[in-house]
Amino acid sequence: MVVPLIPICIAGGGAAAVLLIKCYTGGGICRSTARLDGKTVVITGANTGIGKETAIDLAKRGARVILACRDMKKGQQALEEVSNVSESPNSVVLHHLDLASLKSVRKCADEILKKEEKIDILINNAGVMMCPYTKTEDGFEMQFGTNHLGHFLLTNLLLDRIKASAPSRIVNVASRAHEMGEMNFADLMGEKGYSSVKAYGQSKLANILFTRELARRLEGCGVSTYAVHPGAVKTELGRHLFLSHPIFEYLLFPVIWLLLKTPKQGAQTSIYCSVAEELDGISGKYYSDCAELEPSRRAQNEDDAKKLWEISEKLVGL
Repeated sequence: MVVPLIPICIAGGGAAAVLLIKCYTGGGICRSTARLDGKTVVITGANTGIGKETAIDLAKRGARVILACRDMKKGQQALEEVSNVSESPNSVVLHHLDLASLKSVRKCADEILKKEEKIDILINNAGVMMCPYTKTEDGFEMQFGTNHLGHFLLTNLLLDRIKASAPSRIVNVASRAHEMGEMNFADLMGEKGYSSVKAYGQSKLANILFTRELARRLEGCGVSTYAVHPGAVKTELGRHLFLSHPIFEYLLFPVIWLLLKTPKQGAQTSIYCSVAEELDGISGKYYSDCAELEPSRRAQNEDDAKKLWEISEKLVGL
């Protein structure tokens, strides 16, 4: 029997094209083989998604990993998963952290400081995205309060320990969505008009401005700061989007599979900024796909960065 070659060639070419697209959308990969033996890493939101994948990778490198999570049930599951790949299972620790509560942030920081002699790497990974208008326990708009203010307070409470552990690093997970945001200092909490998209963009812009201002204030201290864009990743973070509905996920599965990164792929830039030797001494920059990327002009506004810091200090009570 003669097998038609044209259909086979078309099918083969189509499959190759799909794989090429998938490889492209998968983004950069952290190639560093750096070890983290003797290093302590704190990761917020490490119970799922890119936070958990980051924890798994760094644990494999020998790090002591502190998982700071809001959902303790999922946190316990993550603790077991990370412990299973760690060379020293007892070096993986779980703490409760609700970034939407300043009281919880202070309690978590206090517990970490009591138990950890050093903090070599802090990865501010947790967040919420495009949720309906709600407020945190302290009355802040949920996205700004969780994504920025909670991490701002946590970082400052741990900062002396991080500085004492220098050379050390702080990695803030931002997003390319910062390009849609602007700092509305007249209405940071969206009380005069709320758009979940704009509020998310503002919170991610705040992450980058915080990273830059932190770098300026820590210059010469041996602490480097980095903001990262993980890419479009299929995680629970998008649970408030209409596309996360089971019906849409079922209908659009081929497109979602093709265009979105896996959590492991999305974690690569966070890992890169945590371990890459070539980043030693570099601070305040923005990275995507394991390479430096120039952020928006708004994200480079030094006056806004300073103003945001001063306002944030007052809001969290520092």
